[in-house]
Amino acid sequence: MYQINTLALDDPKRTAWDAFVDQHQDGTFFHLCGWQLVLQQSMGHPTYYLYATEQDQIVGVLPLAWVKSKLFGNALVSTPFCVYGGAVGAPEVRRALEQKAVEIGRELGVDHVELRYRDAQDNDWLTRSQHATFGCELAEDDAAILAGIKKNQRALIRKALQTQMSWQLDSDNQDFYAIYSESLRNLGTPVFSKQLIDALQQVFPTQTEILTIRNGNEAVSSVFNFYYKNQVLPYYGGGKPVARELKSNDLMYYQLMCHAKNDKNCTFYDFGRSKLDSGAYSYKKHWGMQHQLLHYQFKLINATELSNLSPNNPKYQLFIKMWQKLPLAVSRWLGPKLAHYLG
Repeated sequence: MYQINTLALDDPKRTAWDAFVDQHQDGTFFHLCGWQLVLQQSMGHPTYYLYATEQDQIVGVLPLAWVKSKLFGNALVSTPFCVYGGAVGAPEVRRALEQKAVEIGRELGVDHVELRYRDAQDNDWLTRSQHATFGCELAEDDAAILAGIKKNQRALIRKALQTQMSWQLDSDNQDFYAIYSESLRNLGTPVFSKQLIDALQQVFPTQTEILTIRNGNEAVSSVFNFYYKNQVLPYYGGGKPVARELKSNDLMYYQLMCHAKNDKNCTFYDFGRSKLDSGAYSYKKHWGMQHQLLHYQFKLINATELSNLSPNNPKYQLFIKMWQKLPLAVSRWLGPKLAHYLG
């Protein structure tokens, strides 16, 4: 019934792919075909971007990338380094694309296929809901945005607003990457290569932006954002150790909400996913935003059970503590060699 094809980097169907994602209610920024170029060029992961056609019209898409590591497993994922994924299209089209993904997974000999759906699916795949996504509608002005934030969090933002800290949009990513990589080191998490940020800026020049908070001349907090379908997604964010005392991260996210509303005509703030009961999950709950469980789905191929790569896994606690003690230069050199496979 449907013809399923694989998108090439020079495929004339790329424009039609993105047009389909743009118009479909389930299409997200992470379904855009530009990610295929990002994943291949900056991360070196083979991709299988599937699209279904009917009478030569695209009726469904499923972006996939193959992430294979001796340390972290072998999986076909939709989509690594992205919070949302899975097939987009009518239910019967999604099932056809899922079946094709399983066939490819078997050919590659993967442990499992993973599809990062937002919503529950009517299929026979295993579902794991360990993350929630947070978000809110953006109110009409700065004051209303602030008023809509939970009381205790609002008080922190008011305190930060009374300081001399300022925000600006950065054209380059030097300060952002320095802050973000230090922030991840302090959390005990390997940072990905700066090439990923470079690639995202090159492939999505009008849909990416960096907002940085400065205390005097010092950059103290910075966040890398995506814009799509009148939504802003603060995706990679962090702060220097002093950020906690300054409340600069709180100020940063509030200023981003105001900027997105006032200057980018955004109507929704997507605060992204966090693992249930994690520190990030608790932090986002303090903002008072609505949250939704994510329904990530898995089809076991060669594995007999799903692996647990969560940082909450006790076997990773020693590694995390050791990583936190690494010199920054070492973590920035070694981190990308590991984070490459932690998408």
